[in-house]
Amino acid sequence: MAGASPAEFTVFGLRMWHQVALGLALGITVGYLAGEDAAWLAIFGTIFFKLIKMVVAPLIFFSLIAGITSLTESHHFKGIAFKGTFAYMATAVCAVMLGLLLGNIFEPGVGITIPTPDAAVTVPVGEAPALSAFLMGLIPENIIKAMSHDTYLQIVIFAIFTGIVMNNIRGETAKVKEINQELAHITFKMIEWIVRIAPLAVFGFMASMIGTTGFDVIMSLMQLVLLVIGACFVQYLIFGLLIAIFGRMSPLPFYRKIITTQVMAFSTSSSKATLTTAMRELQDKMGVSQSSSNFMMPLGACINMDGTAIYLGIAAVFFAQVYGIDLSFADYMTLILTSTLGSIGAAGIPSGSIIFMGMVLSSVGIPMEGIAILLGVDRIMDMFRTTVNMTGDAAITLIVDKSEGSLDMELYNRKL
Repeated sequence: MAGASPAEFTVFGLRMWHQVALGLALGITVGYLAGEDAAWLAIFGTIFFKLIKMVVAPLIFFSLIAGITSLTESHHFKGIAFKGTFAYMATAVCAVMLGLLLGNIFEPGVGITIPTPDAAVTVPVGEAPALSAFLMGLIPENIIKAMSHDTYLQIVIFAIFTGIVMNNIRGETAKVKEINQELAHITFKMIEWIVRIAPLAVFGFMASMIGTTGFDVIMSLMQLVLLVIGACFVQYLIFGLLIAIFGRMSPLPFYRKIITTQVMAFSTSSSKATLTTAMRELQDKMGVSQSSSNFMMPLGACINMDGTAIYLGIAAVFFAQVYGIDLSFADYMTLILTSTLGSIGAAGIPSGSIIFMGMVLSSVGIPMEGIAILLGVDRIMDMFRTTVNMTGDAAITLIVDKSEGSLDMELYNRKL
């Protein structure tokens, strides 16, 4: 696809990740100095995310179909789909287990006192669906409604189904495939233009958050925040280990070339806003095939939330320790299942981790009311969770593409 990618868009000689980092630093500074007067600056971030939401549903739909129809052989698609889905699910389970393990080792909830459930300040965490309802909810009754309500998992199911059918009647859908490729190109270009205002959005959101909440809330829950950040860093290193073991290549080029994606993910806390940047870096800098990137990355953005899985696991142990609840082996097995499903279900839902945290806690009898105390620090932890999410998506896409023999190793190893 022609045109400059977000990574190449410069202002006064500053590359995109430099601009975003500058917006982040300025936002923190202005928020600290201006206090609550900086609250109105959140409007810049709100506008940015509204623009992203405007086009992300068609982006996922068209790019998934483009990825599937670019795979000329049915067995090729089946191989990528199976490997990708299995890898995403496996890393999610491992991420939950990592969160549970570190939560038990460092015990972030020991010594923390919060109001009892009867007296606690409640938060509208909503009702997370039962397992059967969750699975049935994957099938859209009305795809237009699914797109208008940003029900991304339903969009993924319909897009995959559409792409498979188009492949099975390939001779009759050549024109449709061409039109879809053009529509995918248009949506990519739209998001590229929108992403150019990301530094302003990051500035506004950070200024507003620091100005209204300050650093007091962060300090009161510092042990939990640091544990989540530490767990995300461990998971970040695990992705490099997976590249070395399963991809049989050095992870260093991956870490060097994914930096713009990571800065975007960290600053915006949005996988959807970072999606096209990640796809560009995979294709243009690392040699990942367009078909693999177009299929795997949108799928990962909708079902692979390793950072969220870590967070749900640690939060469950944290609240169990706060309330003095001893968890059994069966409870831990339940937490692994519900946290994995919760990390998938939380994708694309505003405050999704908070909503599904209610499901995770209630599954083992932990009171949900204490969730309110996390709201003040959730944004900080979300920045690290999103960075892990997008790094994981990119790493798995790279590994799967290498296993299919589609990766351009010369480009991958080439210095920037």
